[in-house]
Parts: sequence; C-alpha cells; structure tokens
Amino acid sequence: MSKRFISINGNDFIAMVLAGADNLRRNVDKVNGLNVFPVPDGDTGTNMNLTLTAGCEELKKKPSSHIGKAADALSKGLLMGARGNSGVILSQLFRGFAKYVHEFEQINSQQFAAALQQGVETAYKAVVKPVEGTILTVSKEAAKHATQFRRSADVLDLLREVLTKAKEALARTPEQLAVLKQVGVVDAGGQGLVCVYEGFVTGLSGGATASVDEDFATMDTNLAAVSIVPALNLTREVHEHMPAQAHLATEDIEFGYCTEFMLTIEPGKVKGLVFSESQFREQLGKLGDSLLVVADDELVKVHIHAEYPGEVMNHAMKFGALSRIKIENMRDQHTHILEDAAANPEYAIVEEPVVAAKMPAKPYGFVAVAMGAGITDILTSVGVDVVLSGGQTMNPSTEDIVKAVQSIDAETIYVLPNNSNIILAAQQAAELVDNKKIVVIPSKSIPQGLAAILAFQEKADAETNTAAMQESLRRVKSGQVTYAVRDTNMDGIAIKEGHFIGIQDGRIVSSETSLVGACKKLLEDMIDEGSEIVTLLTGEDAKEEETEELEAFIQTLYPEIEIELHPGGQPLYAYLISVE
Repeated sequence: MSKRFISINGNDFIAMVLAGADNLRRNVDKVNGLNVFPVPDGDTGTNMNLTLTAGCEELKKKPSSHIGKAADALSKGLLMGARGNSGVILSQLFRGFAKYVHEFEQINSQQFAAALQQGVETAYKAVVKPVEGTILTVSKEAAKHATQFRRSADVLDLLREVLTKAKEALARTPEQLAVLKQVGVVDAGGQGLVCVYEGFVTGLSGGATASVDEDFATMDTNLAAVSIVPALNLTREVHEHMPAQAHLATEDIEFGYCTEFMLTIEPGKVKGLVFSESQFREQLGKLGDSLLVVADDELVKVHIHAEYPGEVMNHAMKFGALSRIKIENMRDQHTHILEDAAANPEYAIVEEPVVAAKMPAKPYGFVAVAMGAGITDILTSVGVDVVLSGGQTMNPSTEDIVKAVQSIDAETIYVLPNNSNIILAAQQAAELVDNKKIVVIPSKSIPQGLAAILAFQEKADAETNTAAMQESLRRVKSGQVTYAVRDTNMDGIAIKEGHFIGIQDGRIVSSETSLVGACKKLLEDMIDEGSEIVTLLTGEDAKEEETEELEAFIQTLYPEIEIELHPGGQPLYAYLISVE
C-alpha cells in the first residue's frame, strides 16, 4: 500500500521541487520544440529550466524541514535567476506560493491548494496584459481545481488531480490562443509547468514520470509536425578584451570589501526597533555602494561594497540573525587582476594620472542586451555602458540585469531588453534596485533598441528622453531572416522545414527556398512610400555575394532609399533589417 501524505513538510517539498526540476531538465528540448514560430532558437524550456535550476541551487544552500522556509529559499533563487517571460511567470507562481506557506512548518492538501491559488494571483498581477492559452491559464485551471478538490485529504492525491487538470488545460490551449491552433501545438510554457507538476508527483510518490512524448499522444491536438530543436549551446560568448579593472589603480577603490549576507528578521530583537525595508536600504547606502537589498517577508538578501563590513553587519543584526556571510577583499582581487594583465603581453597598461577625488555620478547610463560582436560594438559606439550577451537563445537573468545596472555609476539608467522575452525580467530587475532610477524601454528588437538610443538627447531631462525613446519604437519596422525547423502553416503561408523565413515585427511574412528570396519578399513588405533608410545587420552566416545582391535589389527598386550596412555577427539570423 502506498504511503499517504495527510501533510507535507519542507523535506517533502524539497524532494518534489528537485524532481520537478529534473523532469523539466530532461524535457527541455521537447518544450523548446513547441515554440510557435518554427525558428531554430525556441527557448521557453531553456528559460524555465535555468530559472528553476537557480531556485534549486538556493534551496540546496538552505534546506529546511520547515516548508515555509524551504519555499522562501526557492522563491529567492527563482526571483534572481528568472529568465524570459516564462521564467519570470514561474518565479511569480512560486513567490505567491511561498508567501502563503511562509508561517507553516507543514501543510495539508487544502493549504497546498490555497498556496497554488495565491501563486496564480501573484503571477497574473506581474503580467500587464495576461493572455489566456498560456502557462498562466494552465496554472489557473489547475489551482482552481485544487481548491475545489474534496475527495481525499491526501496531498499526493491532490497533486495527481492538479497534474491531470493541468494536462487538460494544456490540451485546450490551442482553442484559447489562435496561433497555437494554427500551428498545431500546445503552449510551450504550459507544457513546461506540466513537466514540473509531473516531477512533483514523482518526488512525493517515488514513481516514474511520463515523458512529454506520452503526453502528446493523449492530447487531441495535431502534434505530428512538431520537431525537436537540437540542444542549445548555453556557453556565453567570451570576449578577449582587457579587463576594465586594469584601468583603475588599487588605491582608488573607495569601498574595499564585497559583502553579502542573508538577514532573517526577528521582530522585537531590539526593543522599539521595527524593520523598514526603505529605511534599512537608506541606512546601508551611507556605508558603501553597489547596494542591493532584496526583501521578502522575514528574509533579506544584502549585497554591498563597504569599507567596514562590520558596521554593515552590526546594523543588520539589530533586526535579526545573519547567515550565508561572504566577504571578499576587492583590493586583493584587483591586485591579482593587474598582475594577470601585466603578465599578458596582449595587455599594455597605460599609466595615467590618478584622480584622488571620486567623480560624481553621470546623469545617464545604458544597459542593452544583444548577441553578436558587431552589434555589441555598434551599441557601445553609440553610448551603451554595458551590453549583456543574450537574445533569443540566451536570455539574461534578473540577477544579470541587476548586476549590470549596479555596475554603472549614473543617476538614471535606461535598460533596453531588445527582445520581447526579456522585458519582464528587465522590469523585475528594475523593481529590485532602489538606489538608482531605472527606466526600462520595452524594445523588442535590436533595430528598436538602436532607434531608442539614437532618440536620446544628452541635455534633455529623464522624462523627455523616456517619452522620446518610447516613441521611437513605433517609428521603426523590424525584420529578421532565419530558417524553419519544421513544416507548419502560419497566416496562410505554407512553411517547409529548411526554408528561409522572413519575420516582420513578430509576424512571418515570407517563406522561400533561398535566403535572398526571403529577404527580398520581407523588404517589399517593410518598405513603403514614407520609408527613408534601410539598415542591414549581417549575421555570422551571411555571405558577401548575397549581401551585395540585396543592396542592388534595394537600389534598383527603391533608388531614393538610403542604405546602411553593418556587420552584426549575430547567430541564426542571417540578416536583421530595420526600415525607418
């Protein structure tokens, strides 16, 4: 007779989460293969996997038999590790779950159901315009069913019901989202969540999970055309540039110790002293720089560069107990960097006069996301301070964006996601940084990001610049050309695997046997009477003769159009095109 679970504790929850993460990891490529567009860089599964992996790493660092504490640890890891829209939504689902179970050492089936429901409510609040037929719908239907389930008090029985209802909701997503029905697939994010729920059942029961292939066979959906995307190379690009720290003298480091710790709030530890996140952040801000304070109920994560770490921790200890303390001497680290740079003949350090006084923060700074050495160089040349390596195939995490923002000494920092799947993570990062003004310009492509940068005026105030940059997004048309990874039909266009497809502002407009043919059809759709400039960013797979043919095509058909050509170096997309 199988074991019954009238309640589950933190250890049970950890087993469930680790099993869920393992099942998702094993099905990453299959979830990626459900990407609506038949492009070679569908990454929903990858984003969810990396997000959940970050949560598990935090959970392993701080395991607890207290389910509230275990859920809090998971929530913190997910929050900072969230990548892409699917990853951010997943983090919000478990953030709400953690808030509900926060005080409980163990929970029963009704409490588990209520926690799922609070997770759904938290996730819906995080999305400005929720779309049904997605991971949100799958989570909502499963949680709703859980709150109404009364046939058994066994948590495992409830989980099986949740999984069954999630699969049913997933199978209905094509009826709720037209593009899914058109392509013949279920929602990728919803499938990823089902993988997690399968793992939950496995982790609690010790049984085996069904593969995604088995799930496909049970769904009344045309999935025969779904092909599996090859495993993505998740190695970040490594750029061999001289370390920026080599331009700084060790003695110029004002705050020498990188200090990190977790603070567990203990109300009443000091009589009359009540924890206030804003006041706590303000006080720590006086003791150093590069401050990051992430607070969630009684847990606070702190990162700061301080000259006297003891002062920081002494202040924090007034409010509770410290754990996971890490202090690194940045002057020692900097010395090693200089020694390594000096030992490398490729790096020649030019001695410059040392400026004793700390320079005031500049008024504006920029963070942008891009992939390709050429695009990175273009963004840097027009004033972007930090270019995060990423895009469709590798979305940066919330923490990546937070660190990039914190590295810039500026009063107002603009973040350009340059991809619709990175906007939510950027907005989440902005909410976590309170010591600087962060403005996310919701650019969905590299052309939009470049247009926004060029609309920026150094002498204008932040409000004027924000309005101008957002307006610029509407004036540029964005196009991209890649190849199809499966047969499908979208918007009346028959697409064959291996054909080249042209995409304009998220809509497939051409499918041709030749790359140049797809580009020409895309250009014809993008250029109109009001067009003045066409910019071509060539990818790493673009050929010189094909580029020359495209230039000649534009010059012949549109002689009044100005053409700009730049090497972008982006993978997978032979050409990125903008028309203004």
